[in-house]
Amino acid sequence: MAKRPVAGQGSPARRLALTLMLVSTLLVGCAGGAGDSRPDRQIAGQWITIQRGDTLGEIANRADVPLVRLERFNPGVDARRLAVGQRVMVPDRDERAPSGGPYRYRVRPGDTYTAIARRFGGRADRIQAANPGIEPTSLRVGQLIQVPLGGRQAASTDASGGNTASKASRPASKRLPDPGNLPASARGWPWPLDDYRIERPFGADGRGTLQPMLLATSRGNRARVVADGEVRFADSMRQLGQVVIVHHANNLQSVYALCARPLVGSGESVKRGTPVCEVGQQDGSPRLLFDMRHGGKPIDPARVLR
Repeated sequence: MAKRPVAGQGSPARRLALTLMLVSTLLVGCAGGAGDSRPDRQIAGQWITIQRGDTLGEIANRADVPLVRLERFNPGVDARRLAVGQRVMVPDRDERAPSGGPYRYRVRPGDTYTAIARRFGGRADRIQAANPGIEPTSLRVGQLIQVPLGGRQAASTDASGGNTASKASRPASKRLPDPGNLPASARGWPWPLDDYRIERPFGADGRGTLQPMLLATSRGNRARVVADGEVRFADSMRQLGQVVIVHHANNLQSVYALCARPLVGSGESVKRGTPVCEVGQQDGSPRLLFDMRHGGKPIDPARVLR
């Protein structure tokens, strides 16, 4: 959970550190959406060690494999709590991880049915039964085998064969953070862009991950601050381009990310409507990632903006 920034508390460096922690939590679902997406297919099919700054989204982009497949091949890994030195298995392009199973898995050095079952939360006898022509003592490195889901993963499939994990991850079933009652001043604020289309509303995605609002717009547009406040951060942030964070009265914050260039500086006081950044591009199209928080908790900007 992000720490609650308190206006005027501590040194400027401490306030900046708290702000960075806030944005890291706020934008964790977008980690793979920008930045260097050049594929590094040499890591596909390998175990890799997490380095400082790594995210699962970035690793999936480097390996040129879907993020959901990478997540399913690492069921014990929490994407929000990656630790330096932690090992992650990167599937290759021939391996598959359907939600209901069975997985198509390529045997790696040192693998046994027991080790594979332990990794995926299944049972060795079920793996052996799913591969009748392959004896446990005859596993070969590089061989593709079927891995039925079981244990903690099988619990996500109901008796009728329906995938309850998919049902549970629908946006409607995701309990959004409760920001409590918003202050009376947080009403009728203008949108940060005149020319925009809501490409992705605030809310949970298909995997239940909370996502900030994403606005599509036209080239050359500038994002404007939605209320009077103080700029607490205006600089580049890994994978998010240039980011501007503004703190407003009553412990409200607004975040403008994927910018091409900030137009304000940290510590600067701004009035509603002041341009804060030039909109950048994501996947070749101009987009602004916009989000708001109250007391450190994410809120739907649509509740505040007119």
